[in-house]
Formats: sequence, C-alpha cells, structure tokens
Amino acid sequence: MTRYDIAGLQAALAAPTTAIRLRAALAAGTEPDARLLDALLRRCRVEPDFYVRDMLTWAITRQPASSTVPALIAELDSPIPQARSQALHTLSKIGSAAAWPSVTRELLTDADDEVARSAWRAAVILVPRGGEAALAEILATQFGRGDGDLHRSLSRAFVELGEAALPVVHRAARSADPVIRGHAVATEQVIADPESAFVFDVEQARRVAALGE
Repeated sequence: MTRYDIAGLQAALAAPTTAIRLRAALAAGTEPDARLLDALLRRCRVEPDFYVRDMLTWAITRQPASSTVPALIAELDSPIPQARSQALHTLSKIGSAAAWPSVTRELLTDADDEVARSAWRAAVILVPRGGEAALAEILATQFGRGDGDLHRSLSRAFVELGEAALPVVHRAARSADPVIRGHAVATEQVIADPESAFVFDVEQARRVAALGE
C-alpha cells in the first residue's frame, strides 16, 4: 500500500505548476500503484514539459509490464499524436517483445514527425531477430523526410539495425532524387563510423532537385 493519497496524487499530476507535476510523477514511480496507471497515461497525452513527460514514462515503467504493455498498445490507436508518441517511447523503454506487432507501418510512416520518430526508435529496439531487413525497407521510405533533426534520427535508426540495413541504404544512395540520395549517403557515413558527425545539407539537395541537376 502506498503512503500517499491516490486522489491527491492524481490531481497533482494535472496541476498547473510544472514542479508539482514533476514531483507527482516522481512519487508515482517511487511507490508504484496500479490505481495510478490510467492517470499517468492520461497525463502523457497532454503533458507539455519534456522533463515531466520523461518522469511519467519512468513511473509507468515501474509498474508490471503485464498491465502497462496492453494499456500502452491501446494508446497507439489514439487520435492524439502525443499519446501515440509517448506510448511508443515508453514501450521502447519497457522492451517487451509483445509490443512488436503493434509497431505498424502506419506508425512508422505516421504523418506526425514525433510519432514517426518514436516509432523508429521503438522498432529498432523491439524488432525480432530476422526482421531487421523488412524493417529497413519500411524505414527507407522515410529518407529525405522532415528537417535535419529528423534526418539524424532516421539515420541513427539504421545504425541500430546494423548490417541488415546496408543493402537498403546503399540502394537509396543511388536514388535519382537528390534529397533521398543525400540523406542515404550521409547515413552510409554514420553507419561506417557511428561516432562521426551527421552531415547532410538538405537545403542544398533541394536546390539541386529544383534545378533538375
């Protein structure tokens, strides 16, 4: 039995003050209680502060996976993008193989960049042995998407997939689209040397594409 008041902690998770919400999430993780799971999930959908979201994730991972994984999988169908991205992030932290079938192509190519990014990170952690090449094929459809930070995230996902991703990346590096080609070439460089800086000038690639060079 927890030492704190459940109703009071549930209210604190939605308090207007960030520091109060952070302390509430910390308390929820320090003394896990199944009665708080729904409140933690609800807050994940709307919490604006990065550090509070991170603490909410930690608090959820402190509860039994037998309860959290099904609840998080259900969140993947939410119409709220942050609910989907936070659920994916938390599933990647739990690392349960049971979550893998729920990391679908739809999530990996989600229109929301943060959802897609979270799906990439979760997928490379959860993918079963032998499934890396098929996952790489889906991820390759995302080459050239978004801004530099998103490009870097996708390239890091390919690094995590290892050798199974190389044929797909090499093929993309020969694409007629200069944006896709440039992103894939930069990814090849990071795979060859994971400690190297990610270098891809997407604006230059787009100028080349516009000029038809």
